[in-house]
Amino acid sequence: MLLQKPAFLLFYHARAAEASFGEWLGVLWHGLSLDCTVAGYVTAFPVLVALASFWIPLSQRVWRIVLTVYFSLIALVTAAIFAVDLNLYGYWGFRLDGSVLIYLSDPGEALASASWGEVLRQILIMLVYAGAMIWSYRWILRLFRVEPVPLRGRIVPTVATLLIGGLTFLAIRGGVTVATANVSKVYFSSNMFLNHAATNPVFSFLSSVGDNENYAEAYPFFEEERRKTLFEELRGNRPGADAGTPRLLRSDRPNVVLILLESFGRTIMDETVNGEPVMPNMQRFKREGVWFENFFANSFRTDRGQVAVLCGFPAQTTMSIMKLPRKSATLPSLARSLGREGYRSVFMYGGDLNFTNQASFMYSTGWEELIWQKDMQLDAPTSKWGYADDVVVDLFGDEVEALGRAEQPFLAGLLTLSSHEPFEVPFAKFDDKLLNAMAFSDAQIGRLIDRLRESPVWDNLLVVLVADHGYPYPYDLAYNAPLRHRIPMIWLDRLPNSRYVCLANRHLRYASGADGPSARRIRLQQEYFRSDSAPQVRLLLFQRRVRRDRRRRRNGL
Repeated sequence: MLLQKPAFLLFYHARAAEASFGEWLGVLWHGLSLDCTVAGYVTAFPVLVALASFWIPLSQRVWRIVLTVYFSLIALVTAAIFAVDLNLYGYWGFRLDGSVLIYLSDPGEALASASWGEVLRQILIMLVYAGAMIWSYRWILRLFRVEPVPLRGRIVPTVATLLIGGLTFLAIRGGVTVATANVSKVYFSSNMFLNHAATNPVFSFLSSVGDNENYAEAYPFFEEERRKTLFEELRGNRPGADAGTPRLLRSDRPNVVLILLESFGRTIMDETVNGEPVMPNMQRFKREGVWFENFFANSFRTDRGQVAVLCGFPAQTTMSIMKLPRKSATLPSLARSLGREGYRSVFMYGGDLNFTNQASFMYSTGWEELIWQKDMQLDAPTSKWGYADDVVVDLFGDEVEALGRAEQPFLAGLLTLSSHEPFEVPFAKFDDKLLNAMAFSDAQIGRLIDRLRESPVWDNLLVVLVADHGYPYPYDLAYNAPLRHRIPMIWLDRLPNSRYVCLANRHLRYASGADGPSARRIRLQQEYFRSDSAPQVRLLLFQRRVRRDRRRRRNGL
């Protein structure tokens, strides 16, 4: 397996030449984690054989035959996967996965797009690679000896082999963190070719076998024409969609801070304990910014809600598209769209972004830089999920201010974690652990926003606060109750001005203060964030309309 990555880079030398020597080394270094996982799977059976040989009286020749057959099969399968993957990557643009099995039902059609020269070349690569592995395995097997040992002499080697088995299990699992082995562990660059080069093709293939369900047929609620008609009215980029609609933002190309609030359910945000609000800062921001009243989460898990927020992709009921790198890489995304308009993108999380393939999802959907637990190395305690929000928001504030000093517009994302179970936080305000953790995260977000407001970066900043999903509070709240999934979303910019937004009747309605008869439909205009000429600002005219409507209501008109 050590030769796979240099061979892959050599095979695609034109694309590899665009990277530096340090990035080539990065491919080898970051790819080691999945290489160790595959090596763990391969060595699991030999470890069991070694353990059995201490207690089962078979000849050395029998044990060697068993291991020779096993290693020969492993070599042939590994070489076949490597050879097929090496050629198909040039056509598919992603490492081999279980979808290749679909084409085995008609091998003739599968080979129709490949020339005989390519087929013969890959067969030759497979045979050479397999032969080299079989020769190496047979050489290693010479070290395997079975000799009669007294009962007492078997204890020490048995214990030693069990310890090796434990290390093998850790290699298979991918370490001791909450994130188990997945392709996200090798992603390290915004250059997707380098991430693909670091991916072990055997792991990529075997981990995706069985994931070939036709998801497009899972939700046929409407006929296509009916669905198209219903969704056409919701499409904000259709011709004429922005005509006559008021503007929400005060800048055409604001820098954007997007904060995903872990488990911030609306029922918790509105909760009080002995008259004291659990989330006083969120309540304060609700009065100061653009408040979305009827806003609901797309799922009940972070990996699905995060995709919905960052990509506008509805969550699925029985699977997470974040765990399917080939599919998630094709999603539209906020980072990729803003990247095309010249925005730099940075995302920060105090935990492990390898969990549920988050790192691969973020890189493949356009985020240029990821900063997470392994990069922070802070002198601070960690919880089960990572660093607490208090230390992370300080780092995030530093990052936003540094980005603001540059001339390039930016998108900065943050995912909080202290409000996640088991709700262990360095804070003691409420007896209820859930409410206490939520209050802690709310305090840190309030501190961050107040800091940014005192910084020059605030002059051209849009802050979006939105939860990834809700939480069952009160604790007896049923899963299918609408309140279970109601979440807050607030937009903050440089001039506090209470603006109430209600998502109702499939349209956004706008009013100053409380929802009233002057409510107007609004849309986030397509021209926002563009690098070319911006539309004429109509904010003053709209503010005059709002003031006029206020006077009419006061006068009973």
